[in-house]
Amino acid sequence: MKKLIECVPNFSEGRDMNVINQITAEIEKIDGVKLVDVDPGAATNRTVVTMVGTPDEVLEAAFQSIKKAQELIDMRGHSGAHPRFGATDVCPLVPVANISMEETVEFAHKLAKRIGDELEIPIYCYENAAKTDVRKNLANCRAGEYEAVADRIITEEWRPDYGPSEFTEKVAKSGVTAVSARNFLVAINYNLNTTSTRRANAIAFDVRERGRTKRDGDGITGKIVKDENGKPVMIPGTLKHTKAIGWFIDEFGIAQISMNMTNIEETPIHKAFDEVSAKAMSRGMRVTGSELVGVVPLKAMLDAGRHYLKLQNRSTGIADSELIKIAIKSLGLDELYAFEPKKKIIEYILEADAPKQLIDMNLTDFVHETASESPAPGGGSISAYMGAMGAALATMVANLSSHKRGWDDRCEEFSDVAEQGKFYHDSLLKLVDEDTNAFNKIMDAFGLAKKTDADKAIRSQAIQDATKYATEVPLKVMRLCFESMDVSKVMAETGNPNSVTDAGVGALAAMAGVRGAHLNVRINAKDLKDRAVADVLLSEAKDIENRALFLENEIIAIVETKL
Repeated sequence: MKKLIECVPNFSEGRDMNVINQITAEIEKIDGVKLVDVDPGAATNRTVVTMVGTPDEVLEAAFQSIKKAQELIDMRGHSGAHPRFGATDVCPLVPVANISMEETVEFAHKLAKRIGDELEIPIYCYENAAKTDVRKNLANCRAGEYEAVADRIITEEWRPDYGPSEFTEKVAKSGVTAVSARNFLVAINYNLNTTSTRRANAIAFDVRERGRTKRDGDGITGKIVKDENGKPVMIPGTLKHTKAIGWFIDEFGIAQISMNMTNIEETPIHKAFDEVSAKAMSRGMRVTGSELVGVVPLKAMLDAGRHYLKLQNRSTGIADSELIKIAIKSLGLDELYAFEPKKKIIEYILEADAPKQLIDMNLTDFVHETASESPAPGGGSISAYMGAMGAALATMVANLSSHKRGWDDRCEEFSDVAEQGKFYHDSLLKLVDEDTNAFNKIMDAFGLAKKTDADKAIRSQAIQDATKYATEVPLKVMRLCFESMDVSKVMAETGNPNSVTDAGVGALAAMAGVRGAHLNVRINAKDLKDRAVADVLLSEAKDIENRALFLENEIIAIVETKL
């Protein structure tokens, strides 16, 4: 499988779109790299760029964009609200798929060395790519910002990891770049109903992991408390894996808390939003919304949607699109400007260039495509679709039950069932196209060359591999359809009695999926030369259908008792 990494360079220009466009144009020239997001900020005078692609290609795109930034940006005249020390201030690499952090660190060092050698830009490696513990923290590397670069890079302690260690005219123009390998970072700003940077900072210090310096007396104006080594004692904030500062944004006329979140598994975005809101309220302020800088993983948005639905005592087993709507509204992500999921959620961005799928069609087009002279979608895809519809009906009953008047105390019970149903109908929808893909693999294998004995051997093996896969896909459809019938049974037994027939129809549709997929298992398995493998697959398929028939009869009997 293809290795993918994300690269998020931050360029010290957020006002001149001509400069920004020239930099991002270098990224768009590189095949194998997708420019995911360009987020300029006038007040910060900084643009956050996000790209995703295969490692070598991403490194090339990053290098060329850094080279262009060096050419176009002069740090000697730069100012902005965000800390900075270089034309390309930071350039982190992030593992996305099929690549380890260790490999990503190697790529970070490879990029850092090339920038230092070829562009003569001093480089500090930070976070996972850091060569010393003190350099893991970007704030340590960037202490004093650009104005301190001339004095720092000539010292032994802060000699750059790569590139020159003297303040030449070239370095004076480009400044320093920090390169890292890190986990996925979410950058988010919280909008406040105040114009006070000092008060925004107070909240930022309340929540950020580093917290604030401890002081004597009232804790505000007293003398800073130091430890035995003479270093200030810190009072930790309430949110792990976060960095935050307060600032005023002219373009919106409000103060914000700018936060970087470095581990959204342990500190998810909804937890941070709620905590910042609570701290703001305790100080007489209010968080009115938030602003996402760059992109966010789909899971983070879905988790946020579920969190706020649970607070409302509502079912979470709803479509991803609805969960995302709840997350956007709850986090106030659309307060300053429209939040577009297809442009801000990384998985959706990567899907934008994917070929059109069957499940993207409307119902009418899907039926017409099925009826056409094209052999796909065929019975396997239709079986998966019928199973998906059956699971969706059972899920509907769970969601209706969770909202039934007088059943509020059972909301969580039915929400959990709806989540199960959602898993089945989402999984089966994916198999609608996968069954067609499996058929296409067989056709591709038959199209391979067969001139020589070697060609014939390769072709024969490819046909067998594709046939085995085309047998396994409908078998997976059978498993999922059968398992989804448990949701129909539970809803027939305990769900809203007014919807009991929907649970029954869901079971019938799932059963149709089981039987239809079984036919596909049988017709594909007969072409397998390895009969031992074929017999195992056929045996499991027959067993699933027998059990499914028994379960179908149980469910329909339950439905009949309630009619």
